[in-house]
Amino acid sequence: MSPRVGWLSLITCLVVGCTSESPPDPRIEEGRLLYERYCALCHGKKGEGYVADNATALGNQEFLATASDELIRRGIARGRPGTTMSAWGKAAGGPLSDADVDRLVAFLRAFQSKPSVDVRAPVTGGEPLRGQAVYATFCLECHGVEGKGQKYISIANPELLAVASDGFVRHAIEFGRPGTPMPGFGATLTDQNLRDLTALVRSWAKPATEPPTELPSKDLGNPVVNPTGPDAVFDAGPYAPAAKVKAELDRGARLVFLDARAPGDYSREHITGAVSVPFYSVTDYFSQLPRDATIISYCACPHAESGAAADALVKAGWTKVKVLDEGFFHWKTQGYPTKVGAKP
Repeated sequence: MSPRVGWLSLITCLVVGCTSESPPDPRIEEGRLLYERYCALCHGKKGEGYVADNATALGNQEFLATASDELIRRGIARGRPGTTMSAWGKAAGGPLSDADVDRLVAFLRAFQSKPSVDVRAPVTGGEPLRGQAVYATFCLECHGVEGKGQKYISIANPELLAVASDGFVRHAIEFGRPGTPMPGFGATLTDQNLRDLTALVRSWAKPATEPPTELPSKDLGNPVVNPTGPDAVFDAGPYAPAAKVKAELDRGARLVFLDARAPGDYSREHITGAVSVPFYSVTDYFSQLPRDATIISYCACPHAESGAAADALVKAGWTKVKVLDEGFFHWKTQGYPTKVGAKP
């Protein structure tokens, strides 16, 4: 630095003030905008969670203190297949670039006020078989058989366990997620109990499946199921029960099944005959959606994404729009028709 530049810098500091603090990370504001578009409807505007289908509290301090950036990044990009958490990364069929995912990570990390906890060390000395009895008593009701999810998240999801360390799992059990339905069991369980539960959860890990390689076309073609059939008949109100929708389908009524999830979810599995119209880009499909057939909007949440898509249609003048009340997974568990792949 030349003496002239140095003196100019000193004068500037004396006049306008200088600070040693780093400038704000521009990715945080960019991440906020992305979060509000894609995430807030389920996880809450401030990451408080449980807005839709008990979506986790991403702003929880115990979570942020123990979650690595890679755990958060992978959760966003690849989602949790088989659950309501979509894959948002482009490589998995979502709308977000790698840089967008990093912006979301920066935004979520900005919520953190508690110092990070090092949870990288393995948890040893646990026995999965002993952990089963403890799990049945304290965890089964909320997390389901073998951690596959019940009221709350699937703690056995392959994508989660691929990046969650033993210490992350144990810390979550011991300290919980204050302010959410997940209590801490550190004062209830012994150290051996915690080790056994950690070993049990780890024993459920399976290889994560790769995202679909083929995604649905943006050309919907003729999206109407039973195009020559009668008008569908539903009760008043925004929601239609799955049983009633199935009955109208079997009656041959004109229906459009609108899958409001991210395209990767559609390719993994969708209602037979459905078309992919993601909730965040419904307006792009207005010219392809009919007004004389009843549109059944659905997602997995079961109302957040499908409701947003339905609201966009109603606001634009569509009058025959319903939201599948119980969502996609209920439809599937009833044995109603579904299809794997990128075509309706």
